[in-house]
Amino acid sequence: MSQGLKFREAINSNNPLVIPGTINAYSAKLAERANHKAIYLSGSGVAAASYGLPDLGVTTMEDVLIDVKRITNATSLPLLVDIDTGWGDAKSISTTISEMDKAGCAAVHIEDQVFDKRCGHRPNKQIISISEMKDRLKVALDSKIDESFFIMARTDAIASEGIDEAINRCGEYLEEGADGIFLEAVTSIDQYKQFKKNFSAPLLANITEFGKTPLFNQKELNEAGVDIALYPLTAFRAMSSSAEKIYDSIMKDGTQESLLDIMQTREELYEVLDYYNFEKKLDEQFKENKEGT
Repeated sequence: MSQGLKFREAINSNNPLVIPGTINAYSAKLAERANHKAIYLSGSGVAAASYGLPDLGVTTMEDVLIDVKRITNATSLPLLVDIDTGWGDAKSISTTISEMDKAGCAAVHIEDQVFDKRCGHRPNKQIISISEMKDRLKVALDSKIDESFFIMARTDAIASEGIDEAINRCGEYLEEGADGIFLEAVTSIDQYKQFKKNFSAPLLANITEFGKTPLFNQKELNEAGVDIALYPLTAFRAMSSSAEKIYDSIMKDGTQESLLDIMQTREELYEVLDYYNFEKKLDEQFKENKEGT
């Protein structure tokens, strides 16, 4: 089964489908061990974690693609990827879709912000016209290699145009052929309900911390008709906070001993990585080489 079909099946089989952000290949393996059915790579996460940069359209398609390949090589879970605005003109969008598809990605979301985009929960976002976004979507849809590859349209229109116009945009994007909708910076559970009164297409709720959207629980989201609950940087924020504590402890206390209880042990790490089987194969290789000399 293709990754796109896996993603579509996961949406149909879960109410809602819970998708955690996985900042790298090891995080993806942890999510798989926790029995998640799909995972996510955030553009903001790539900028912050892989390059130490803000989410202001600084990173490129190639930057994101590196992390996509690492993740898809480490897990069999279908991966949803943030491709921002598609990184440029029609040719850039077309290349992005084909490269993501070839890299083993299952789905992407492309947004209606201007090229010099901002985080979806920051002020002063600027969006393009409906016709321009439909052009982006047409190119993306026409560039699919695998027909099951899932292309989601994200709209940031709530912040500047209100929910009614955002819903109108969603209708236009779905009419163009988008497989689902990412309704960004929602401020009320009723806004999801309003979408579902108009459309049956898969709807994603971005439940990111410290932003415009309240931390609705999965029961509330299910009752509102939301199909996908996304937690884009939840684990990364927790990892970063823990790392800060460790770095401070080493400098201030001269030891990390008091923080051992919040660490993953060596054995736990080895278990996730299947370390001993890799080591066994290496030992066998050494033995064969020695016997061959």
